[in-house]
Amino acid sequence: MQFGIFTVSDITEDPTTGRTPSEAEKIRDAVTIARHAEEVGLDVYAIGEHHNPPFWSSSPTTTLAYIAAQTERIILSTATTLITTNDPVKIAEDYAMLQHLSGGRVDLIMGRGNTGPVYPWFGKDIRQGLPLAIESYALLHKLWREDVVDWEGKFRTPLQGFTATPRPLDGVAPFVWHGSIRTPEIAEQAAYYGDGFFANNIFWPKEHYQRLIDLYRQRFAHYGHGTPEQAIVGLGGQVFMSANSQDAVRQFRPYFDNAPVYGHGPSLEDFSEMTPLTVGSPQQVIDRYAAMRETFGDYQRQLFLIDHAGLPLKTVLEQLDILGGEVVPVLRKELAHGRGADVPDAPTHAARVRAVYGDGPAREARPRANRGDNLSGPSPYQDVAAPAGAAFGVGASR
Repeated sequence: MQFGIFTVSDITEDPTTGRTPSEAEKIRDAVTIARHAEEVGLDVYAIGEHHNPPFWSSSPTTTLAYIAAQTERIILSTATTLITTNDPVKIAEDYAMLQHLSGGRVDLIMGRGNTGPVYPWFGKDIRQGLPLAIESYALLHKLWREDVVDWEGKFRTPLQGFTATPRPLDGVAPFVWHGSIRTPEIAEQAAYYGDGFFANNIFWPKEHYQRLIDLYRQRFAHYGHGTPEQAIVGLGGQVFMSANSQDAVRQFRPYFDNAPVYGHGPSLEDFSEMTPLTVGSPQQVIDRYAAMRETFGDYQRQLFLIDHAGLPLKTVLEQLDILGGEVVPVLRKELAHGRGADVPDAPTHAARVRAVYGDGPAREARPRANRGDNLSGPSPYQDVAAPAGAAFGVGASR
């Protein structure tokens, strides 16, 4: 399994001091947190995408590329890439570039987001959100797997003889998780493509997410990708820890009570009972999250939210120390014990390259000299031949 953290990139007043950090401070803090996540042995750092205050993460690829240059091992992901309001062509090119810069340490969680006004800001209609998400991902999937694309749909201008550059690293597209908290059509989409499904398991009772994950597993098998147990599942989570559970509750309560997302709503105790939020000792976190597979089955990725609601950087780094030093090592052992032999490991770029090429060399895309219009002539890449007389790229297998 992979363990990591994700951030929603909120900028929130610290209720214990009355101080609100600046955007610049929070951006610098995110880099520090990502580096420390690697230092304490976590596997994944993921960042959301927002285009409105009080959030700062409008450009995940820029942030993750900067973090990639300062880390060596940790996988860099998105907590949501907005497939609805970003152009699939730009997503294809930006994340393939990030693949190259990070040495393959990148994947994405695709989603529609939870900010309604973002649609008109980017010229989209929220009433078309679901069909827009489905069509846009179909194009993105094609752009990463075909060197030359002819395409026409409902929501963007057609493409004729288009090549997204650079091509994915080693000829293998970034792994995609489809994220949803309420939409069965997104679980169906993930299953159709054989992609991962990520349930951001932080707001609602586990039974709600269980229904979505069970649907995804059943449809994953229906489309011939493997057994339900071989589907690729990720979960969100939320924790705050101290050596003494009473201290954890005392320290976290003011942040919970004033958080924009759930402050002034259910009590900390009620919310903790209804959702996976766990505020207590490291052992309480271990016990609760080790039991997740009783509800969801064996799964591949567990991400925790630990840096929101105005928590200061010092506290977040302390939480990372506990998570990486006391909690995750035990969870790795607990969740590995009794794991089915046919349950796949969490996806990595290296493993996916081996699955495609075995021990042979991976693809290195080398362009031919061409006019750049991609409308006639042979394939744009030296390793792909086109049939005699074929239009640009027709008949290409990759």
